[in-house]
Formats: sequence, C-alpha cells, structure tokens
Amino acid sequence: MIWATLAILVGLPVLIWSAERFIHGASFTAGYFGISPLFIGMFIIGFGTSAPEIIVSIFAAIQGNGGLALGNAFGSNITNITLVLGTTALLSPIMVKSEIVRKELPILLAITFFAVWQLLDLEVSHDDAFSLLGIFVLLISWSGWQAFKQPKDQLGKEVAIEITDSQLQLKPHLIWLAVGLILLIVSSRVLVWGAVEVAQYFKVSDVIIGLTIVGIGTSLPELISSIIAVRKNEHELAIGNVVGSNLFNTLAVVGIAGVIQPVQVDATFLYRDGLLMLGLTVALLIFCLGIRGPGKINRFKGLALILCFVGYNLYLVSTQF
Repeated sequence: MIWATLAILVGLPVLIWSAERFIHGASFTAGYFGISPLFIGMFIIGFGTSAPEIIVSIFAAIQGNGGLALGNAFGSNITNITLVLGTTALLSPIMVKSEIVRKELPILLAITFFAVWQLLDLEVSHDDAFSLLGIFVLLISWSGWQAFKQPKDQLGKEVAIEITDSQLQLKPHLIWLAVGLILLIVSSRVLVWGAVEVAQYFKVSDVIIGLTIVGIGTSLPELISSIIAVRKNEHELAIGNVVGSNLFNTLAVVGIAGVIQPVQVDATFLYRDGLLMLGLTVALLIFCLGIRGPGKINRFKGLALILCFVGYNLYLVSTQF
C-alpha cells in the first residue's frame, strides 16, 4: 500500500509535467514546419492535453482494468467542465468569440450523447470503439479543413502569439517532445499500477478510482494551461483546451480502450456519471453560445461549476466508505 501511494504521489506530478513539456515541444515544432496555428490549437494542443488520459487508458485496458480507462475518460471530462472552467472563470470571466469553438461545441454535445447512448447495453464493445475512432478520424480531417478555411480565427491568432513568443530553435523543442513522451509513458504506467493497488486495498471499483484520483489528476494539464491562457487574456485557448480535450477523451481514449478490450460497466455508471457528463456538456453549450448576447462563462457560472465538482466527488466518496 505504501508503494502504491508513492506511485500515485510521484506518478501524477511527473505525468502533469511531462504532458506540459510534450505539448510545448509539439506545438512549437509544428509551428516551425509551417503548420497552421489554428490547427495547432484545435488538434495538437487538444491531443497533448489528453495525452495523459490516452496513455493511462492504454495501460489500464492492456492490464484488464477497462473500468479504470472508462472512468478516467468520463471523470476527466466532468473535471474539465466543472473544475477547470469553473476555476478559470473565477479568475477571469471567459469570453467566447472563436467561430471554430462555437462550431465545435454542438459537435462535442452530439459525440457525448452518442458515447452515452452506446452504454445503454452497459458495454463498450469492439464495434462501439471502432465507431468512436472512425468519428475521431473524421474530426481530425474536419479540423484541418477548418484551419485552412478560416486561418484568421481568434483561436488561431492566440496560438500564433504563443508560438511567436518562443525564440528557441527547433532542436530544443524536439528534445522536449521526446523527453515529454517518454516520461508520459513511464509515469502513466506507474500511476495505473498505483491506482489499481489502491482500489484493491480499499475494495472500491477501478471505475471510482478512474473517476476521482486518476480523472482529476490527468485533467491538471488542462487546468494549468487554461489558467495561464486567461492570465494572458487568451480566452479562446482556455475554452478550446477543454473542448478539444473532451473530444479527444470521448473519442480516442474510450475508443482505444474499447479496441484493446471490450469494457463492461454497471447501470450506476451510465445513469450517474454518463448523464452528468451529458448534462454538463449541454450547460457548457448554453454558456458558450449565449442566449442574450455573446457567449460568456462569468464568475457566478464558474462558482456553480465548482460547487457541482465538489458535490459530485463528495457523493462518489460517500457511497464508497
């Protein structure tokens, strides 16, 4: 138990740090080779912030802990909307001006609904997983087309500023890209081992560990990057991080885990966690599109999201002990 706890305490910080290094290296390397800043913001940064979830879920599924992989994906999505956007909005209300982000939100809602609908039979089968990965490929293609079609979108402008801010040459970015990826893999393996051991010790399901410890931990890169973005008044990056990450989690993380091994869930997971994730995505769409005026997540909405995060996690813990 001591070693498992240490694995989590060490694995999570290393995972977060390596994810940040990986994103940094990938973004500036892509910019160096002339890839559109908008595509970097939509795809590379979204992939980078979801890299911890993807690699953790791969190891979890390989070890036969599919519940941990699925809990990680759904838990991370819930944390992204409640804790990440809630905390960010408290620091600085988030204005949503990017047309790309406003187009992605309905897509995110549709994909979230589809993923929850797949769980009605209480299983993520191979067919379910391949369909999610197929949509993922279509989404990447659409992102590239949008980046070509609207190169002057606000999100692209903010990413371009971030890339221009760095005066380093290509070699250091390639080194950080490699180091970040290696540490991501190692720390994910350590974290999964520790999480499974803790779950077995306390006799709780690996789904609960995925929803709480692992789900929250793997969402910390999104939290850090979003806070930094709003501090620089780059609101589109903050909301784009969350939207992109949730798309990757729902499609790639769940899809890869299901391809490796079908994942069984119980009805409680569907009606408690699946419906909450769906409801929060609906709320996010309403907040960002705006009903009477431009989309905005103000401090009041941010506080409501944080209270939802606290209440949800307290409920999960109370039902286990």
